[in-house]
Amino acid sequence: MNRSISFSRALDRLGRICIAALFVNALPGKIGNFSGTASFIASKGIPEPLASALLIGAIVVLIVGSALLVFGNNTILGASLLLIFLVPTTLIFHTNPLDLPHLFPNLAVIGALILAITRSTGGSVPSFRSLRARRR
Repeated sequence: MNRSISFSRALDRLGRICIAALFVNALPGKIGNFSGTASFIASKGIPEPLASALLIGAIVVLIVGSALLVFGNNTILGASLLLIFLVPTTLIFHTNPLDLPHLFPNLAVIGALILAITRSTGGSVPSFRSLRARRR
């Protein structure tokens, strides 16, 4: 393997770690203050039992998505899971004009996740054509 490819892969991994760190950093607060976080979700008009279920789902998505993104097993799936978490979170919690300081960083992370999906080098989801070719 030549040096430029090795360096490129190292930078790719570092970038994915940096993106995932943002989501991993959010986990202790969500897990450690589960009832407070569920109440905050409910304060946005989501019924309490559903708020708790959504929070459990968010925790699972954050763990699985971050792990897939970092380890490169399936970068596209990992980044997609994190997008599934981040887009609705941004739309529900950060569209108030007073929340603009939180909106723009989220938009930047959404862009980074889209780049991770479109430029993935590690463990991408097989395309329809590659699946058809395997059957032959």
